[in-house]
Amino acid sequence: MPRGKRRAADISDNMDHGQPKRARTSYTSIPTQQSSRRHIRAEDGFSQKRCLTWFQEYTTPDEPETLGPDGMEKFCEDIGVEPENIVMLVLAYKMGATQMGFFSQQEWLKGLTELDCDSSAKMVVKLDYLRSILNDPNSFKSIYRYAYDFAKDSDQRCMDIVTAKAMLQLLLGKHWPLYPQFAQFLEQSKYKAINKDQWCNILEFSRTICIDLSNYDIDGAWPVMLDEFVEWLRLQRSQVTSTSGSS
Repeated sequence: MPRGKRRAADISDNMDHGQPKRARTSYTSIPTQQSSRRHIRAEDGFSQKRCLTWFQEYTTPDEPETLGPDGMEKFCEDIGVEPENIVMLVLAYKMGATQMGFFSQQEWLKGLTELDCDSSAKMVVKLDYLRSILNDPNSFKSIYRYAYDFAKDSDQRCMDIVTAKAMLQLLLGKHWPLYPQFAQFLEQSKYKAINKDQWCNILEFSRTICIDLSNYDIDGAWPVMLDEFVEWLRLQRSQVTSTSGSS
């Protein structure tokens, strides 16, 4: 999950399911986890009191019911993942978190009660499960749609293009063959923001349209943005073909 707006532009650089820019111990080899498991084992029953005590390790006296960016970074260090790792977005989704880079006490309790997690040791055990949720198409669609409202500024109707590109890289960069071309299209386009209809249709486009665009219907109900992308991509491809033919 991105750290917040101050880091939005760095998400695609830092994130790729565990490819951080700076070295950090992976979650599979955290020395502190072994000692913590001696005290709180993964099979121990869930304790709401213990869960709240754990939450308070990441808050401040000024804001005891809010886990902010600094606390988020410490939490991620404790469970051995980068804040930009997609598993953090899935965790935020399970919590129903409403603001990127923050967890409220209520959100924390909701999500971690459902996951039966009241310690970092238990959270580490759940990471593979959280990642596996993305393999279900319907769950992925729900998380993708959730990501729009989660990542955009709450006082804005649309998501700014910088954040949108970072989130699209996070969610589709590894799975959509046309994503590199779409990112290039956005880079040189007139668009400064993406609305929710465009956001949802980008996922549908990535799932249904062939790489050669042969099944794209210009008269379909696609947003103008995607019509323009198809026109742009076909032009790029025709120019490449023309150049190859003349050489």
